[in-house]
Order: sequence, then C-alpha cells, then structure tokens
Amino acid sequence: MAMAQWRNGTGTLTVTDGQGGRGEAIPLRIAASYRARSRGLLGRDGIDGALMITPCGSVHSFRMRFTIDVAYLDRKFRVVAVHTMKPGRLGLPRLRARHVIESEAGAMEKWGIRPGAVVAVEQTGTDR
Repeated sequence: MAMAQWRNGTGTLTVTDGQGGRGEAIPLRIAASYRARSRGLLGRDGIDGALMITPCGSVHSFRMRFTIDVAYLDRKFRVVAVHTMKPGRLGLPRLRARHVIESEAGAMEKWGIRPGAVVAVEQTGTDR
C-alpha cells in the first residue's frame, strides 16, 4: 500500500519469517493523520496489539505511562531497528525509517519483530 493511501483506522500486522511463512495476525491501530501521529499512545495505560505511525522516522515517550517497544521500518516494511523506550525518552531519528510500530515492552520479541524481519500490514477499517 502506498504511503498516501494510509488512513487512521484499524488493521493487522503479521511478521514474515525468512522462508516466507507468516506468524500470528496482530491487531493494529494505524495513525496516519498529523493529529493521530502526534497523539500516538499518549494518555493510554496500555495497548492491545500495536500502533503503526506513518509516515514517521523518530518518536519520543514524553508523557507516556508505560514502557514501549519501538520498531523502525523502511519503505518495504523491513525492520531497521528495534528499541525499548521507558517513559520520558527521546528516540534518535532513523534516516531510512518511513513507519514506526509501537507496542507494550516485550511484545515485539514475542512476535519475532527484530532487525531484518519483514512485516506485512493490512488496513481493515478506517476512522470516520
């Protein structure tokens, strides 16, 4: 899906292994508008699944209530880097990153999201 086609809404995230096999479908919220990207996970106590912020090359965790995992993805949805961020931190910009996936700390390791992995995102609904 081209970057201009992303809309705020819902979707699924799946991790592809090196042999083309797919893992579990992870519930996903998509933040594509300026307002939704700016808000991110602020004010929440947790998240069921993950949040994709697009377009995005860096994030912060100021005013966050919980520790998060952050995966930086390139244009082809290949994972460039994964970091765990405690509240009150500023992440370094990733020059090749075009999308960011955020989840509760520990979730990405369980899902197999690590540098070099490829994820697939399918948008299933849009916010009105």
